[in-house]
Amino acid sequence: MLAPLLIAFKEVARQGSVTAAARQLDCSQPTITARIRQLEERYAVELFHRRGSRLDLTDIGTHLLPLIDQLLQQEGDIDFLLRNAGALRGGSLRIGVTGPYYILPSVAAFRQQYPAVEVSIEVGNSQAVLEALDDYEIDLAVSSHEVEDSRLERRTIATDPLVLIVPQRHRLAALADICLADLADCNLLLREPGSMTRKLTEQALQGAGIKLASSMVIGSREAICEAVRLGMGCSLMPRGEVPTQAGLAICSLREPIPVLHEYLYTLSTRAHNPVIAAFLAALPPHRLP
Repeated sequence: MLAPLLIAFKEVARQGSVTAAARQLDCSQPTITARIRQLEERYAVELFHRRGSRLDLTDIGTHLLPLIDQLLQQEGDIDFLLRNAGALRGGSLRIGVTGPYYILPSVAAFRQQYPAVEVSIEVGNSQAVLEALDDYEIDLAVSSHEVEDSRLERRTIATDPLVLIVPQRHRLAALADICLADLADCNLLLREPGSMTRKLTEQALQGAGIKLASSMVIGSREAICEAVRLGMGCSLMPRGEVPTQAGLAICSLREPIPVLHEYLYTLSTRAHNPVIAAFLAALPPHRLP
């Protein structure tokens, strides 16, 4: 079939390397290379200029990319139509989220109104869920990345200040509020690259001229909270994402306070679909904290 070959080509073009594309598509590098070679040989074209490990699109490759987007959109529309036939008396809705904290109340309201619609929630970082939306793997994406793209509709669903979480017996736990300079000698636990929480943390520290003594990367909020509870360090995270967990203390930050905004995205071409439109209608009005 042609679709796997085109998807492999699109992912290599987007990622800029076969290695990254293979990781994103969860298959081997030789498989990706073979699919692109098969596509080129089948039509006697060259899609990339190959300069060592560097891959640059040829003219035909550049013209092919938007056509693949159109094809994937049509496939997504067909899939969506078949999954959601029956005027919301069935079907499904796929939501990609960076965390369930801000969207779950809306999901609960939607499920109460449309119990026959199956809702699935997939968790990833901000970059990953937006890529999944672009690839038609999900129908809605919750992300803290503010993206300006005419192909996307965006709604703000939450505005949340960052706070510091520390072990209850930590020296900072007794303070009513802290400044960023208090973190200089702490082991700061950071999210993975691509996380907006990490980006806000790094921007705040850089703006305050703070150089950390040490840091550690942990790829999930839950794991970070457990590591803090075990005394492995402290971390900045949005207030609404901090669990009510024994062993944790929450410290407010003095001005300027980093603030995370959470957005809900859908493809503009799909906003009129009955299930997506019904979910958007169930969203409560956004209120500032």
